[in-house]
Amino acid sequence: MIERLRRAWATKPVQWLAFHRLRVQAALDIVAWAIALTFAAFARFDFRPDHVNWRGLALLLPLAAMAQVVGGLVSGLYIGRWRYGSFEEVAALARAIALSTAIVFVIDVTVPGRGARLVPISATIAGGLAALVLMAAARYSWRLGLESLRRPDSDAAARTLVFGAGDGGAQVLAAMLRDPQSPYVPVALLDDDPRKRNLRLMGVPVVGGRSGMTDAAERFEATVLLIAIPRGRAELISELNDLGVAAGLEVKVLPPVNELFDGLVGVGDIRDITVADLLGRHEIKTDVDAIASYLTGKRVLVTGAGGSIGSELCRQIYRFAPTELIMVDRDESALHAVQLSIEGRALLESSSLVLLDLRDREAVIDLFRRRQPEVVFHAAALKHLTLLERHPREAVKSNVVGTLTTLEAAAASRVDRFVNISTDKAAEPISILGYSKRIAERLTAHFAAKRDGTYLSVRFGNVLGSRGSVLETFQAQADAGGPITVTHPEATRFFMTIPEAVGLVIQAGAIGRPGEALILDMGTPVRIVELAERLAAMKKRSVKVVFTGLRPGEKLHEVLHSPDEPDERPIHPLISHVGVEPLSPALIPALAEELDDGAAAAAMRDLAVRTDLDVPQSRL
Repeated sequence: MIERLRRAWATKPVQWLAFHRLRVQAALDIVAWAIALTFAAFARFDFRPDHVNWRGLALLLPLAAMAQVVGGLVSGLYIGRWRYGSFEEVAALARAIALSTAIVFVIDVTVPGRGARLVPISATIAGGLAALVLMAAARYSWRLGLESLRRPDSDAAARTLVFGAGDGGAQVLAAMLRDPQSPYVPVALLDDDPRKRNLRLMGVPVVGGRSGMTDAAERFEATVLLIAIPRGRAELISELNDLGVAAGLEVKVLPPVNELFDGLVGVGDIRDITVADLLGRHEIKTDVDAIASYLTGKRVLVTGAGGSIGSELCRQIYRFAPTELIMVDRDESALHAVQLSIEGRALLESSSLVLLDLRDREAVIDLFRRRQPEVVFHAAALKHLTLLERHPREAVKSNVVGTLTTLEAAAASRVDRFVNISTDKAAEPISILGYSKRIAERLTAHFAAKRDGTYLSVRFGNVLGSRGSVLETFQAQADAGGPITVTHPEATRFFMTIPEAVGLVIQAGAIGRPGEALILDMGTPVRIVELAERLAAMKKRSVKVVFTGLRPGEKLHEVLHSPDEPDERPIHPLISHVGVEPLSPALIPALAEELDDGAAAAAMRDLAVRTDLDVPQSRL
């Protein structure tokens, strides 16, 4: 209550001073010069008033004031060029004082007549230094006062322990303490570095490392733990999360650096911890120059543009200023969403949006003929393994025939680069999804061998946060109170984030060679049950994890390479290049004509794995 009254009482004077800041600042600087120059003259004569040239001092003071105004205008102090109390303003202040001191000095030494100096020369120099100290102190005091008024109300904001006293911690600390509406107020810092044990940032002390988290939470009555390490490893985030939960704290985290705008941290960046934070990933560095060279100024087409991967692809490609970005999808709502995310509006009137089903061969060929894309990213596909096991012919129509149609249209239009987005299910496939995507890889390799241009595939595992992903499923089950269903206690999968997947896809277009499949080094596979248990532990109420058994087509452990695919990394240390055996498109019509699901599944299996298939003479 007292805090609120203090803020209310101080509001009007602060508002007046803020509005008239430049005038007030100039007036205070003039007063500082008067005090400094008078003090320097007194000090020069051992504070004996009868030795001071009062008339000369009285003449010099208004001249010093005018010199300070001139110096302040020249350096930008009095025209609002610098943020108040910033390092830039202090540097400008030093330049202004240097200029005004030089002017005062010249005036003093050029006064005509022997012994007619207004004040001793040493007093002008000492006065300039003293004026600098007084002006800097005034600015520092004013800034401290403003920051005190901007601090969040400790009665309303959550008392927060901040782990990490590095750059990320310092930035988020400043953001919280300078925002009156911040929902968090920092009360203490934690850091494992023993050299920071006596450190204070903006008055907030470092009180120990992670081992003292529980004691710090009790001592400072904290309710929130903020992990302020944007580059923190998954192992560290996971351990800190466990310690925070054990201490009864609500755990928050800052996003990775690559998700921050200009790398700067703000209160709005603070978010709940996610499973993606706990799993972690190696960050792939993409060659921006190489990317820009083949996307900038080009006509780029993306199929499946409304999907999780396709929409992120469109957003990233848009940054590189293509001449035209053609976004193709059969889901009108998905196109609406991707346009909104890119352009900030979604009137659906743009020619960049194309509502089209890749099963419509004539429409696909006509689209490519009219728009003449130069780069194509083929992200459209049916991807739910279990559903496709029940409907193999749907996989044929979309994943196989749809891909072939897109490849043929691209070849007829002389596309420069074609990137087919595949999956780890295509490596040593045992499912309908895996068969269909492996066939798509082989068809892409065929066009790479027969046509001009670069045709290649990109293969990666499960994508965290994509629609229908296991994480999304588990999250929905946990939100509903459970149970979370896991197929097998030993099942493992590879995981990556959407931005990382898109980074690989775009990188592939730059470094991939015709006919290859590029595979990301996805690190250590994650046990699915650990993922489920993490999500369950993040809920306040108890959520059970139950096992349902492996479903048809599912593997206990996914792989990224088939046995005959060597792991070669000639260009990027985290990207493997494997050759893909071509498959003739002439074999696909027979597959498409299969009316029985069982026969279609068997035919797909043969086309996916066999290399000794005869091509019908009539279709050569």
